[in-house]
Amino acid sequence: MNNAWTLAPSLSTGSFESYLAGVKQIPRLTAEEEQELAARFREKGELDAARQLVMANLRFVVHIARGYNGYGLPLPDLVQEGNIGLMKAVKRFDPSIGVRLVSFAVHWIRAEIHDFVIRNWRIVKVATTKAQRKLFFNLRKSKRRLGWLNASEAQTVADDLGVKLETVYEMENRLDSRDMAFDGPVNGSQDEPHSYSPSTYLSAADTDPAAMIERSDSDNHEQKLLQAAMKKLDDRSRDILASRWLTEEKSTLHELANRYGVSAERIRQIENNAMKKLKLAFA
Repeated sequence: MNNAWTLAPSLSTGSFESYLAGVKQIPRLTAEEEQELAARFREKGELDAARQLVMANLRFVVHIARGYNGYGLPLPDLVQEGNIGLMKAVKRFDPSIGVRLVSFAVHWIRAEIHDFVIRNWRIVKVATTKAQRKLFFNLRKSKRRLGWLNASEAQTVADDLGVKLETVYEMENRLDSRDMAFDGPVNGSQDEPHSYSPSTYLSAADTDPAAMIERSDSDNHEQKLLQAAMKKLDDRSRDILASRWLTEEKSTLHELANRYGVSAERIRQIENNAMKKLKLAFA
């Protein structure tokens, strides 16, 4: 149904201020007009009638969304979610029940905004069950007035919402906690010279202490074997191997041939013979 409608003004284009100004210019529907449009959509499936119902109530969504500004989420996002709830309400609205669409839609609008707040207020969800979600929003309102709840206030909230006292305290702790960045600062501040983040405590796949010691011992052993084998070579063979493999600027066969006054093929033979002797040392 969402894809079939073109809501104008759109939240996806232009500024939010332009959207608000456009919404205010959309005329309200009378009760009779609303009943007629709802009947046309419900009985005949006229999408234009549904679009008019949605458009005429967009300002009401903005009014509800402003009540959730305290959660630190962008108002345009809250409005967008509320609009989805409004469209769901229009789809389910029965004009025969004798109430205005606004009265029926408020539940759907708030439900979509609530779900958005729960999913985006924190990286880690603070409420997953229906009881926790109800407690989250009610306790949030209480916290604005009361700060930390004392024992009597916490018990009152628990009794009013039908939850355990421990659940109230747990939710209060969640509301007062703050998300920690996964990757902490590179350098600690003067107040916190040693700052740690969750990523600090994750082990890498190649950092097993036993494996690291084993690799270190193996590298040291091979290094000693290489040094001992190199000492057994004659000076020319040792210099050729070092020039060809153990320096940053490696010499070519022709450069070494000019140095020793022999052919490049002879240098290659000396290199191959020296490499065979080194391999025997590692056997």
